[in-house]
Amino acid sequence: MGKLDGKVALISGGARGQGAAEAKTFATEGAKVVFGDVRDEEGKQVEADIRATGGEAVYVHLDVTSEADWQRAVQEAVNRYGKLNILVNNAGIIIPRVPIEERTADEWDQVMAVNAKGVFLGTKYAIPAMRQAGGGAIVNISSIAGIGQALHQEPAYAASKAAVRMFTKVTATQHAKDRIRCNSVHPGPIDTAMLHSAMPEPQVLDQRLGRVALGRMGTIAEIVSGVLYLASDEASYVTGSELVIDGGALAM
Repeated sequence: MGKLDGKVALISGGARGQGAAEAKTFATEGAKVVFGDVRDEEGKQVEADIRATGGEAVYVHLDVTSEADWQRAVQEAVNRYGKLNILVNNAGIIIPRVPIEERTADEWDQVMAVNAKGVFLGTKYAIPAMRQAGGGAIVNISSIAGIGQALHQEPAYAASKAAVRMFTKVTATQHAKDRIRCNSVHPGPIDTAMLHSAMPEPQVLDQRLGRVALGRMGTIAEIVSGVLYLASDEASYVTGSELVIDGGALAM
């Protein structure tokens, strides 16, 4: 038996990296998966990979800043599979760090639109479907940037991830009555394309890892295992919480 047998999940940012790994893992664990992204070619390949191994999944185009795209994604899950039990707000972006006075308003707005507004919209449109299903689990991907190590963080990214952290707690407390749980995951430096794009210079990455107790990047699999736990019934008494998976970075 899989940990998600009988569940229907919706995942944003699922065309590559952590989101693709979540989609594949959820399908392996028995869920029927709808996942979206703006990278359609890559997303369709992930869908084909899941189906080739016997999983049930469908890719949809999903710009997380678009209300219409979110409405269509939720409706796809309900129409195709009859319900929605799990939402993983995984999509996010990061931009190179510059001093606050050099950050443009357009850059700030772009990060906030994807990282914070996207989580709000996904949650907004998932809640009615989850309520109809009798409850559900929402997992929001935040970051340790939303909690601490502030000296080393890009300001817009950190602010957006802090917003996700608090929005998670508001969602959890206001919708416990609907049997909807909501938790956030806070990764440290993880070996992804996004991290390497933000820190392309090896010396910068080495300096960052010097502020991680375990002295290394985390792996996508280490994050996905935490997301799977929070999405599953194993976490039935966990809501409004933050799961930090950071190699001890916040302890330093």
